[in-house]
Amino acid sequence: MKIFVPGRLCLFGEHSDWAGDYRRINPNLEKGYTLIVGTNQGLYAEVKPHPTHLIFHASLSDGTRKTLTLPMDAEVLLAEAEKGDFFSYAAGVAYQFVARYRVDGLEIDNYLTDLPVKKGLSSSAALCVLVARAFNRVYDLKMTLRDEMELAYQGEITTPSRCGRMDQACAYGDRPILMVFDGNRSDVVELKVPKNLFFVIVDLGAGKNTQEILSNLNQCYPFASNESQENVQKYLGSISSQITQEAVDALQKGDAEQIGILMKKSQIEFDKHLIPVCPEQLTAPILHKILHYKPIQPYIWGGKGVGSQGDGTAQFIVKDEESQQKVIEIIERDFPQMQGLKLTLHARKVRKAIIPAGGFGTRLFPATKAVKKEFFPIIDREGRAKPVILAIVEEAISAGIEEIGIVVQPGDRALFEEFFKAPPPGELFKKLSPQNQEYSQYLQDLGSKITFLNQDKPEGYGYAVFCAKEWVKDEPFLLMLGDHVYSSDTETSCAGQLLDAYKQVNQSVVSLTTLPAESLHKSGCVTGIWQESNSILSVTQLAEKPTIEYARQHLRVEGMAEDQFLCIFGLYVLTPKIFEFLENNIQNNFRDEKGEFQLTSCLDQLQQEEGMTGYIVNGKCYDTGLPDPYRQTMIDFRNAGK
Repeated sequence: MKIFVPGRLCLFGEHSDWAGDYRRINPNLEKGYTLIVGTNQGLYAEVKPHPTHLIFHASLSDGTRKTLTLPMDAEVLLAEAEKGDFFSYAAGVAYQFVARYRVDGLEIDNYLTDLPVKKGLSSSAALCVLVARAFNRVYDLKMTLRDEMELAYQGEITTPSRCGRMDQACAYGDRPILMVFDGNRSDVVELKVPKNLFFVIVDLGAGKNTQEILSNLNQCYPFASNESQENVQKYLGSISSQITQEAVDALQKGDAEQIGILMKKSQIEFDKHLIPVCPEQLTAPILHKILHYKPIQPYIWGGKGVGSQGDGTAQFIVKDEESQQKVIEIIERDFPQMQGLKLTLHARKVRKAIIPAGGFGTRLFPATKAVKKEFFPIIDREGRAKPVILAIVEEAISAGIEEIGIVVQPGDRALFEEFFKAPPPGELFKKLSPQNQEYSQYLQDLGSKITFLNQDKPEGYGYAVFCAKEWVKDEPFLLMLGDHVYSSDTETSCAGQLLDAYKQVNQSVVSLTTLPAESLHKSGCVTGIWQESNSILSVTQLAEKPTIEYARQHLRVEGMAEDQFLCIFGLYVLTPKIFEFLENNIQNNFRDEKGEFQLTSCLDQLQQEEGMTGYIVNGKCYDTGLPDPYRQTMIDFRNAGK
């Protein structure tokens, strides 16, 4: 199992985690607000279980290797953690797991580290999160990101380190988050970036004393005794929180220029209020020289210090990707001791698609006793006979999907692999026309983009989707039915239309079509408020196969003809949050009347939690999962678009 954990960069709100913690003693202090992103650099590792020991092979940023080997004994791990050296962090986290869970050991091969250490990028926290995530995934502890983050934090403070809670935000990967600190409580708000934002992080190649900075600033808490201490509390309270919340708004609008303005404002206020209590470290002549260096000004919107500040690391938001490279070239040319790193916040792209294909096909029995329903043939517009599953995969690829996960029963896996990944036997291949020989290679090329995911038992559509959780990880994904094919009325495929809608609204999207009341018994149905008439809908409720009476009372949509309803077309773009609701249903055995775990109730929860958009697809959906609709699909799909 491979794991990557990035460092973390505090864009705004440095020091606010520990400052907000003092509200436990002085409730008149302001809450702490900090805006955090993961870096593009971090720790790469392969992990596997070990019966008795914690073994950690570390690759340091200078290219050297070190190894720790310790028995999974609480006293031994605690003693190592309290030493305060490099491996103390791994031992501290392992100690926390031994104390809380019944786990054996781990072997972690940290084969690459490209994250600079002691530069305000939380390399030690990344190591702690790496160990926590390794235990969680290897032993299937079903911990959430917040759980991993908390155990990593507890592990780090088992060492002499006195980090704040923001450091473990690297558990959230490359997703930007807002953290709010209120005494012992911390809250996390995940943020969305509508377009790519480009940053440069600069290791100043100088030095600072973080312990001195923290010591001097902590002397201003929990109660100020002079004007200088009041100024520190004012900046780390009301001033910093206002700037940070304005930065969150700018980030979610994709307003790079405004983020740059706020960076400059933040640095000015930081200097004014904090330098007087720690002038030797925070005057930071090298930091301020690079922030105002004239040759880079045409390429940047703004910049500020990083972490505890001082002459450690600087950060800039730049105008575009080309400016990113230009700033690094200028700085490394004119300041050889400095090193620049790129950081790009990406708008969340949909790269993966899930196709559940683990059902028995009971509605097509006895034909499905001989042939899996996903391999039933259809004829495409070019007159080529192909299995249904191939048409679905091609629909995903046409939308720009890069990886496809097909959920199958373990006993069917070989059948799917043979079709997509193996060439025909030699004698058969020779009999194929040159065009079909070329098509055979095309199938294998498709197969290189497909991963087969096991569904251990037939527990319903929701359970099949949940089986893809570990493969999807923390990405939005396209969900497709395994017995529906599509044709578009435009040049953009049906799946491509849905992905375009997701880019526009940046939240989960469900495809819709209009159906009459008599068809409600075979489809999910939604209602909501039009954002664009007859095109885009803000979904307010979903119902699975509602009665006509219920639909008339609760699912009418303004402007639609009587007894016409918006029903699910069979394609979805979903955020990974859906897996939390599916997991809750499975753990609590919330089944439908058929004894299965369904998706629609979880979609409704997702809509309530994050919001959801409905998009009316310009195209047609063809059902291959029932005898009569399959017969009609054989006729209509061949003639689609003609």
